Amino acid sequence: MDTSVKYNEPWIMQRADPYVYLSEDGWYYFTASIPAYDAIVLRRARTLKELATAPEKTLWQKHESGPMSKHIWAPEIHYLFGRWYIYYAGGEMEDIWKIRPYVLECTGDDPWEDEWIEKGKMKRALDDEFSFEAFSLDAHVFENKGEWYYVWAEKVGVGKQISNLYIAKMENGYTLKTVQVLLTTPDYDWERHGFWVNEGPGTIKKDGKIFLTYSASDTGINYCVGMLVADEDSDLLDPKSWDKSRMPVLTTSYEHGIYGPGHNSFTKDEEGNDIIVYHARTETEIVGDPLYNPNRHAMLMKIEWDEKGYPVFSYDN
Repeated sequence: MDTSVKYNEPWIMQRADPYVYLSEDGWYYFTASIPAYDAIVLRRARTLKELATAPEKTLWQKHESGPMSKHIWAPEIHYLFGRWYIYYAGGEMEDIWKIRPYVLECTGDDPWEDEWIEKGKMKRALDDEFSFEAFSLDAHVFENKGEWYYVWAEKVGVGKQISNLYIAKMENGYTLKTVQVLLTTPDYDWERHGFWVNEGPGTIKKDGKIFLTYSASDTGINYCVGMLVADEDSDLLDPKSWDKSRMPVLTTSYEHGIYGPGHNSFTKDEEGNDIIVYHARTETEIVGDPLYNPNRHAMLMKIEWDEKGYPVFSYDN
């Protein structure tokens, strides 16, 4: 059976903020923001190629009003603390930009067949007075040295709103154990096109290093991917443990016809190769508001590794 996929071209159409999870039993699970921003969907397959045409199942639909009734964004599926969880963001019909992070929990061991229930808004640590009080989204979780970490984007500031990334340890699948720590803020010009934004974190680990990618700038052709790196033995809650790349690691390529790459996740293909899953556009002229234009498509790229042990993201891979 041919399991090969084509890289750096639309793989799953009109699926932004793509997240792929490879489970221990060999299933690939895929979820993403859908154009209507009104539900959380899931598909599964035994290969990345099969995910492209796999049936899609609606696990949960937005409320009619109140929290979780508008702008259902960027779901991620994970298995941690002995349970399946989906992390996502949602607004309110009455206040559409009141975006906050929420959690679904699977009631059983099969995320495809078993029921999902709402755990509500993500809970901050008891001594944390600030997290999730403002526009908060794009939650990502990862494990290191037996601890689970939660990374998310949150807007701060009086006047100009700036989207930063924060990190905290997790107590369980829906509660933080530590107070938020500022991980990165949009320092550079390429993080400030249209809006000052750091969002959409994702992580990949190799040879003792943790690489945390994130997206920057507005969601049009200026959208791009930056990267932080930390040693796995360092204190990940110390911002000084993280080294931020001066330049983006993935940007628009007119040569390849790929525009505004961003909001990625990582997985491995059936041969064990490292893969970045990202969304991008295939046109430069966006009709209407970029946020509501549906033509952000999920794409795949094979990752190479350089002599320093850093990932190389190239459209020629």
